[in-house]
Amino acid sequence: MWTTRATTDVAKPPHPGEVLKALCLDPLSLTVTQAARSLGVSRKTLPSILNGRAGISPEMAVRLSIAFDTSAESWLNQQLQYDLWRAERTRKRLHAARLSAA
Repeated sequence: MWTTRATTDVAKPPHPGEVLKALCLDPLSLTVTQAARSLGVSRKTLPSILNGRAGISPEMAVRLSIAFDTSAESWLNQQLQYDLWRAERTRKRLHAARLSAA
């Protein structure tokens, strides 16, 4: 049987954009323009991720893995954990019922 955790038991994970800024851009003293150019994305795209308004897509995860010698899976996992945390916060408002075998 599966178990569930209450959302209050899980701390809010950082948005991957926060991690990107703190662990990749800041230590290398990269500007948003420099990083966007290196990633091959527009100057408008990167701030959306850094500010948490956009998530990490699979393609962006691959770009980040190339640019910063990380794994694409690690970026996608961070995004998944953040998205799941947000979804769990709406659990009580969701109209879903438990199913069981008769």
